Amino acid sequence: MENTVQTTSVIDEKKNQSEMAADKEYGVAETLSSQDEKRLVRKIDLHLMPLLIISYGLQYLDKTSLSYSAILGLREDLSLHGQQYSWASGIFYIGYLAASYPISLGFVRFPLGRYLSVLIFLWGVVLTLHACAQNYAGLMVLRTFLGIFESAISPGFSLITGMWYTPKEHVSRHSFWFAGNSIASLIGSGIAYGTLQYTGGFNKWKMLFLIFGLITVAWSVFLWFFLPDDPSTARFLTPTEREFASLRPKKFQRTTQTKRWDKGQFIETMKDVKTWWFLLFSFVICVPNGGTTSFNTIIINSFGYDEFQTILMGMPAAAFQFTTVVLAALFTTYIRKSRLWAMISIFLMAMAGILMVKLLPYDRKIPRLAGYWLVTAVAPAFPLMMSLFASNTAGFTKKSTVVALIFVGYCVGNFVGPQFFKSTEAPGYSTAYTTILTCYVISIVMTALFRVYLSWTNKKRDQNQGVHIDPEEHREIDLQADEELDHVDETDIQNQSFRYIL
Repeated sequence: MENTVQTTSVIDEKKNQSEMAADKEYGVAETLSSQDEKRLVRKIDLHLMPLLIISYGLQYLDKTSLSYSAILGLREDLSLHGQQYSWASGIFYIGYLAASYPISLGFVRFPLGRYLSVLIFLWGVVLTLHACAQNYAGLMVLRTFLGIFESAISPGFSLITGMWYTPKEHVSRHSFWFAGNSIASLIGSGIAYGTLQYTGGFNKWKMLFLIFGLITVAWSVFLWFFLPDDPSTARFLTPTEREFASLRPKKFQRTTQTKRWDKGQFIETMKDVKTWWFLLFSFVICVPNGGTTSFNTIIINSFGYDEFQTILMGMPAAAFQFTTVVLAALFTTYIRKSRLWAMISIFLMAMAGILMVKLLPYDRKIPRLAGYWLVTAVAPAFPLMMSLFASNTAGFTKKSTVVALIFVGYCVGNFVGPQFFKSTEAPGYSTAYTTILTCYVISIVMTALFRVYLSWTNKKRDQNQGVHIDPEEHREIDLQADEELDHVDETDIQNQSFRYIL
């Protein structure tokens, strides 16, 4: 026992010495130099981003496992007919919607890292149980619970990004972890293709659910130990680094994670026009997403490819999606005030793609497939929207409320989307393609109007205060002068020095 205590003491002493040595690298100055800040951000990226990218990739893989299973025999084995497959896909978002607000309360009341780890564990268990589904009713129950437990991931990751990064960094970091979708799609296609080669007696679609579900369960255990709740508790940072990391985003947004629900902030959120723009915009862009995600393999299969070709043809689409996410992140990072312009460009590209799918003759399967790949170029729109939310919303209760409403729109849109793919219209799906095209037009108009509104608000605040404030400027952190930021939680409306990112 005495030896154990001595060993622990030695380990703690070495750890303290290591942290002191690391802290000395920042010198005795109370401010964070530009070079030190870059080094700190790089350290945060190396420890945090891989966790978010893999987790988000697993969420996409698990959510779209139904699409892969559709061509592995699930529809036939469970005797799905008519619109039942569409409902099995859409019910996921009913669970997601029902849980969105209760889940947002958990962001305020529980340690964020541990909270997300538990929910990921539960969704992994539910996904594994999909292999036990015997009929349509059982599948519907499982898809509902999967939606409930996955509902925390996207809003939770957006809150994490806001806690660790400054507004200028939001779009690139949202894009980084969102790129996990494309990476997971490539991996999932490879696993599904390998499963197709299986000739044993066990159902192929059940094997797919077991593989994806057990991987998720194992990953959740890893996250419990390595995903920090906030910068102040990050074990991979030294004490001085934790202070600087915590203050960097607060210098812009004056937002501190609290365990208290602020009624005033909630009321302000309900009165803020931006809240309802995010809700409606999320709905409009997710109607196409819900349909194309759930019917991904079915759409490609409808172009005239067999099961093996269908899975392989999905891989270039994932690679193209990954490329557009990276390019959009680079474009918006290096060109100022460009996030909303980038979104308009993305929707124009996707419109061209859906027109190719809708209007080209059925025997032109390669050009139609290329058009479908262009439709996947709309992928960066979601991380761009989430970066706009993270950069332009302050106050922890307000952030938690707005992100919950965004995912109400997300759920309803993704639920409605598959319903436009009518089985009686296969393989043309004319109603679905017309709806998707209409949503893209509405999205372009909404994006342009939002840019005008934010620009007008910034100019109005500049005139009222008699000073121009750049929301993308670099702001130096001073540990003494900025100490009070650790106890401040103001909204973007309460803080008149706040300016909105375009």
